[in-house]
Amino acid sequence: MNIRDLLIKDAMIMDLKASTKEAAINEMVHQYHLAGVIDDEELYKKDILAREAESTTGIGDGIAMPHARDKAVKKAAVLFAKSKQGVDYNSLDGQPVNLFFMIAAPAGANNTHLQALAALSSLLIDPKLVAALKQAQTPEEVQQLFADAQAQKEAKENQKSTTAQASSTTRPFIVAVTACPTGIAHTYMAEESLKKTAEAMNVDIKVETNGSEGVKHQLTADEIKKASGVIIAADKKVEMARFNGKPLLNRPVIDGIKKADELIEKAVKGNAPVYHQDVTAEAEEETSNNSVWSEIYKDLMNGISHMLPFVVGGGILMALSFMVEQYMGGSKSIGFIFLNNAGNLAFAFMIPVLAGYIAESIGDRPALMPGFVGGFMATVYSGSFGGAYVANVMTNAKSSAGFLGGIAAGFIAGYLTLFLKKIFAKLPKSLEGMKPMLLYPIFGLVLVALIMFFIVNPIFSVINSGVTAFLNHMGTGNAIVLGIVLGGMMSIDMGGPFNKAAYVFAVAAFTSTKNGDLMAAVMAGGMVPPFATAIATAFWPKKFTDDERKAGITNWVLGFSFITEGAIPFATADPLRVLTSCILGSAIAGGLTQWWHVSVPAPHGGFWVTPLASNPFGYIIAIVIGSIIAGVILGKWKPVKNK
Repeated sequence: MNIRDLLIKDAMIMDLKASTKEAAINEMVHQYHLAGVIDDEELYKKDILAREAESTTGIGDGIAMPHARDKAVKKAAVLFAKSKQGVDYNSLDGQPVNLFFMIAAPAGANNTHLQALAALSSLLIDPKLVAALKQAQTPEEVQQLFADAQAQKEAKENQKSTTAQASSTTRPFIVAVTACPTGIAHTYMAEESLKKTAEAMNVDIKVETNGSEGVKHQLTADEIKKASGVIIAADKKVEMARFNGKPLLNRPVIDGIKKADELIEKAVKGNAPVYHQDVTAEAEEETSNNSVWSEIYKDLMNGISHMLPFVVGGGILMALSFMVEQYMGGSKSIGFIFLNNAGNLAFAFMIPVLAGYIAESIGDRPALMPGFVGGFMATVYSGSFGGAYVANVMTNAKSSAGFLGGIAAGFIAGYLTLFLKKIFAKLPKSLEGMKPMLLYPIFGLVLVALIMFFIVNPIFSVINSGVTAFLNHMGTGNAIVLGIVLGGMMSIDMGGPFNKAAYVFAVAAFTSTKNGDLMAAVMAGGMVPPFATAIATAFWPKKFTDDERKAGITNWVLGFSFITEGAIPFATADPLRVLTSCILGSAIAGGLTQWWHVSVPAPHGGFWVTPLASNPFGYIIAIVIGSIIAGVILGKWKPVKNK
């Protein structure tokens, strides 16, 4: 595909009006829609913002490259936009952005599209091209500049390939891997920057790219062995075991673009920690500057994301079985037995899966099995010191360590595996193959089992029993207060840590008591934000942009289905007004569900599971009241938008 085909003239913005990051994204996304590149502005914008949340695409030097690959994109394209005054885009160098390249790739993009996008991205490393683009006045001029730059690059590469055999064999040789989450832009910009810098420094380099097309220019074992050092410039996992014993620098992909000279110099001199497959902490990782709590949250979310299908699928089947029992034949009907058993079996895997994938996030694959087993141990009562066998335990259980014990099991298994990796790193290399197949499974399982049986289960079973007793004997007043708190938490960050904490607490209570009271509170609280923004945009349209009004229409459907995230674009644009009104409305809705004794025996579904609620009318009215209050406050409070 010709680069001119990607740089569509009708999509270019030669004078971007926006002065903020959010407004710039809105303006470019809308221009894409007008040009027929995308057919769903909200979906594409959501993925653009999700990519920005991972790390800014403002790479410095006045350039930003927002990009997304999703089903809203009808054809691959690059939108060029130029801002005369500059936009504060939270760039890495803190400077305003003047040149924007918004890359759109279809979900099923073919290799031709992706290769063209990669080539276009790599051209932006050239400072002469960037300077010329800042002076360009017409879309035709922009297209021609890129076409000329591509032709010059291809000619240079052809000349280079013909003289490659004549190059000196005494030049230093290093290898590198580049990768970014979407694999569209930064992957190939880092590749080009490393190759250009290496050439200027008289260094031979081979760069493997882990992009949208998959792995390209894959490094061979001989090349890795020959290299004096390894550079990993990546924001996602790459295959690391092959670099065992090599000096290795592990940096974010942006460092491959901005700090290529520093990385190459260190790699050539071997001035990097030696990477050991089993002790990954020894590799130099600039991305490890995250706080302890952010790492814990990441590990916990890995477990929860794998657990949710079991919760949702199992919970809804169990809830349907209760409907069959009540209206279609009782507890002895085939329908009830089938649905209830299937739901219970899914639920039985919930805590082991949670624990297993928390452990896997921390200690990688060797931690998975101890995590699963530790999670299963948390679902059965082990008694006090020297507890009973599992078979006896399961039939005479008093209380299990439950959800909290499963979380503890996951973290224990993960960190124990890291500990074992450090211990066994000192073994002779001849025993290397024994570690994953023998040593990690045996020692990991023994240690996790000992800790679970003698420490975690006895402690957490008491805690779990206390929580269960409190929930079972909770008075109406306490229930309302708890409903208010949980409902409000669902709107604090709309899918973030507070939202997930409230949801996890309700799921834990549901699994312990089979009581859906708190599920009703969090479900109602989570449905209010999308409904509130839909109401506000419908009744106060002049206070919102065209894009926000369209998003408001979509939020009717998202609210109906308990998808809180539909309100995130509104909260991002105006956090004070949106979050305040939604938290208030969600708290009211959550409290009302408890006042009217609403119980929903399903962990997801929104209004779709209304027939399963113990008080369907109360469930609906609680959500309607909370949504109207939040929507009216937001609509009244919001100022009129300037045209």
